[in-house]
Amino acid sequence: MLEVSREQALAYRIAEQGLHRSVADPYDLPLLDLGLQDSMRDTAALSLTARMPDPVTPESLVDDARLALVWSHRGAPHFHRRTDLPELTAALVPVDDPDALARMLWQKKDIQAADVSPVDIVFTTARAIRKVVTKPMTKGVVSGEITKLLPPAFSRWCRGCNATHVHEQLMRIASLHGGARLEAGQSPATLAPLEDRGRMSTRPTPAAVSRLIEQYLRFNGPATQGDSAGFLGTAKTSVSETWPASLAEVKVDGRRTFIPADRLSALENPPSAAGVRLLPPLDPYTQGRDKAVLVPDKARAKEVWKILGSPGALLVDGEIMGTWRMKASGKRLAFSLAEFDPLRRSDRETAEDEAARVAAARGCQDFSVTWG
Repeated sequence: MLEVSREQALAYRIAEQGLHRSVADPYDLPLLDLGLQDSMRDTAALSLTARMPDPVTPESLVDDARLALVWSHRGAPHFHRRTDLPELTAALVPVDDPDALARMLWQKKDIQAADVSPVDIVFTTARAIRKVVTKPMTKGVVSGEITKLLPPAFSRWCRGCNATHVHEQLMRIASLHGGARLEAGQSPATLAPLEDRGRMSTRPTPAAVSRLIEQYLRFNGPATQGDSAGFLGTAKTSVSETWPASLAEVKVDGRRTFIPADRLSALENPPSAAGVRLLPPLDPYTQGRDKAVLVPDKARAKEVWKILGSPGALLVDGEIMGTWRMKASGKRLAFSLAEFDPLRRSDRETAEDEAARVAAARGCQDFSVTWG
């Protein structure tokens, strides 16, 4: 069994995620096989800016007809290649009721009240979405319309909306099965029918789920079954049922983990992790579920992953060495960078160059950088 150090595993991960800027077109970035989350303003564009030779603007993502924004992993909005959507949709079909229940984030008492299996709840909601979303519609309108078509047990009281409507997470995980995508760049969130909906399939496709797990392990490995389940938003037992056969077991500083067997050579000899990057909140690199591997120090980890309002991460030579935030005031951006330990002057200067790239991606020529 191959045994590697934590530093070696992170260097491999940095290379697999494209942080060496060796790909010029976002569409060709291998990481897009897994998708790019876009939950906060410009997250996907800034994640690409950290990986592309030139800054990527949010408008260029919105205008790229080769990409689609959909609610996918954990019900979060992700950019995916349109050509990948059929395989992705198949991979997101719950393999059984425990899988569906975990994805829905319901309690067992809620299922008992509904008196319907979790899988049936998901696809009953998907059918309602397919019936309602025949043109671009705001999320609020869609929610209101499908609530009328669904049993009352599918709904919850929403304090923010001051209304009772379909459970938010349920609508999110059912939307892709219902043939709906998100209109990129729109606020409030707007749903629209996928141009090529195809027929809805309710049958699990274990092979598609296994391939999705392999993708997670390729870009975030070596990792565990629990890590994979956390990313998919399901239970570990559900992942074990579709655990890929083509994996190699690897020890990372004594921890038992897995990686696709065809990536072993890349793991054994990863390129140097040297370099500085400003990773936005919810960047794929910090979305790895093994946070203790990414940032072993618990106090520092609390600074990187906050319950509310997480900052971006300052990546220096393979280690997260600080955090960063930016604040817009008109057409001016103010960057605030905080280092965990004093950085070399050259690393600070490179971090400031990275801030200039982020400002360019946001369309701001006027920006400032302060260190705290």
